[in-house]
Amino acid sequence: MNWKPDCSKLFHLLVFLVLLLVVLAMLSLSDLTLKANVHYSVAVKPSCQIGYSTACAKRVISNFTRNTQLFLSLNDIWWIQKNPAINELPYGVKGSEQSINKILARIQYDMPESISRLICKRCVIVGNGYTLKNSSLGETINEYDVVIRINDAPVRGYEKDVGSKTTLRFFYPESAAKDPNTENNPSTLLVFLPFKQVDAQWLREIVYDEKRFRKGFWRAPPLIWEANPSNIRILNPYYIHQAATKLLNMPLKLPPKSKQKPVHPTTGFLAITVALNYCDEVHIAGFGYPLTKQSTPIHYYGKTTMKEMSNSEHNVTHEQQFLKRLVTSGAIKYLTVSE
Repeated sequence: MNWKPDCSKLFHLLVFLVLLLVVLAMLSLSDLTLKANVHYSVAVKPSCQIGYSTACAKRVISNFTRNTQLFLSLNDIWWIQKNPAINELPYGVKGSEQSINKILARIQYDMPESISRLICKRCVIVGNGYTLKNSSLGETINEYDVVIRINDAPVRGYEKDVGSKTTLRFFYPESAAKDPNTENNPSTLLVFLPFKQVDAQWLREIVYDEKRFRKGFWRAPPLIWEANPSNIRILNPYYIHQAATKLLNMPLKLPPKSKQKPVHPTTGFLAITVALNYCDEVHIAGFGYPLTKQSTPIHYYGKTTMKEMSNSEHNVTHEQQFLKRLVTSGAIKYLTVSE
């Protein structure tokens, strides 16, 4: 008896096998795509380690106490009742209470809800150093939860290296950009650092559109400063007090007949101190001065060189040494090469 194949059955079987292979191929491709997407997601938003920088900072800073109350507030008069009030600016508010009270009545004191509600906060402090030039760190910087910038450092035209996102910008009168809306985002908080009595007077005059006085500044601040009062904050003097006394071991006052000039922490170092208190992970970029290279530019913008640092009221050598200790402990991480 001769067996004859049933061609119709073979055809259906072949069709079934082809369809099965197609389905398996699609499932495999879908799985690979899912894995690729998961990998991409992790690359864009790295995991955040709660309390990491604070724990590491305690290895370097004795009796380090974390304080997350960043801004002065009328609702909390700790600065009148407690020790910092016995110090004058920048380490307290003695002698400037009237101006500061008046400013606080016009501005706000909170951090945006989008930041304060985060369980874990990854922060980057973008310094103004020359090491940022041609770094191509812009996209990386924009991915952090909190991006802190210093003084009047420009963003426009430098986005590839420094990013475009600004959560907080630390400044004082002489370093205030004439138009704060040019280099900042609409939601950027402008964090005011009053170093002396005339600084507090300047902001009061701006906020209330009072007559401006120019005496007492090492460089003329803007007479017109069109900032939205709802975006202005006054930094809690706790942090500069902590930076000077606990981190840098600097005297708050010099002896009456001392020939030394008073020295204060730099704005950048102060921003790092704030981040160690507020953030879970702290990274920095654009820090480090080439102290032995006098002709090297200081900033990623402009033409100012290291030669002009000789008259600075900051001990940048001391600060850099301490930052290296923080790096070694793991409390902070450099995104750019430091000197």
